[in-house]
Amino acid sequence: MSTAVIVAVVTAVCFVLLAMVAIGIYNGLVERRNRFRNGFSQIDVQLRRRYDLIPNLVETAKGYMSHERETLEAVIAARNQAVAAASRANGAPGDAQAMRQLQSAESSLGGTLSRLMVVSEAYPELKANANMMQLSEELTSTENRIAFARQAFNDGVTDYNNAREKFPSSVIASMFQFQAASLLEETQPEVKNAPRVSFN
Repeated sequence: MSTAVIVAVVTAVCFVLLAMVAIGIYNGLVERRNRFRNGFSQIDVQLRRRYDLIPNLVETAKGYMSHERETLEAVIAARNQAVAAASRANGAPGDAQAMRQLQSAESSLGGTLSRLMVVSEAYPELKANANMMQLSEELTSTENRIAFARQAFNDGVTDYNNAREKFPSSVIASMFQFQAASLLEETQPEVKNAPRVSFN
């Protein structure tokens, strides 16, 4: 066998091995990106559940809190902003701007819900209402699910970002434009602590 043939075979084998490594890295990045996107889908399911509970909560409170119309309207407005922000974030999970908008909207919603709960303390009949107690319990449960889903999403984002920044993955990530993903952080105290919804 001539030297030229041996060099050609070795070169071909090296090329095939490099291609296989590159394909493996690419597929790993795609898998991690899909994993954190799925993680955001789980957050979205729980956010939608909460968004669906809020109008029922406001309707129940409205019958007792006729003098608190401004507070009730603020909750609905904040809910609507959060729904829009969640919809944008669902279209681009991990996008820095979408995550910031969702964080801001969720912070605003958390603040208005907390204010509603504080104001509702002045209405003993409302606190004793069975529908209000059930809605409050469901809302608290949903807040816990959101926190767990957010943690899973952030873990997925961290895993993906780590993979895309390590060498040699960073080369493949750059070549195929795998963008960094942003965490869904809890930056506001209102968001870090689920709204208190106890009516005991």
